[in-house]
Amino acid sequence: MSSTPEKRVQELHLTLPPAPKPVAVYKTAVKFGNLLFVSGHGPLKADKTLITGRVGKDLNTEQGKEAARQTGLAILATIKEQLGSLDKVKKLLKTYGMVNCTDDFLEQPKVINGFSELMKDVFGDDGVGARSAVGHNSLPGNIAVEIECIFEVEA
Repeated sequence: MSSTPEKRVQELHLTLPPAPKPVAVYKTAVKFGNLLFVSGHGPLKADKTLITGRVGKDLNTEQGKEAARQTGLAILATIKEQLGSLDKVKKLLKTYGMVNCTDDFLEQPKVINGFSELMKDVFGDDGVGARSAVGHNSLPGNIAVEIECIFEVEA
């Protein structure tokens, strides 16, 4: 990809929500050397509301995937706030994706693809890292998806 992540956000007409603030005692991201550890984020929309519900009951797979994409936008907002620019990201190393779903729902990887596809769109091949996609019987505030990740960034 020839353009920078900041330019790709513009080219893709992405709207980042406001960077989320902690809702308990933690930081939304911590930089350690050339690593940025991003805390679990939920599907925060531009209007500061969250996408809630259980996938397999309240939401279908596509709606869950959209929630994961929206979570990715919230994570991009946090990265930009922490680093000043998405262009300082070198590589996505690890993603841990959690899906609030019913016991019989089996498409967690398809849901978390909403996040993974967004990261690839913004960072190219450097936006594809190791990943886990797991189901949970509940998430805080009944959010549909929670994602945490680790990025390699400029030191």
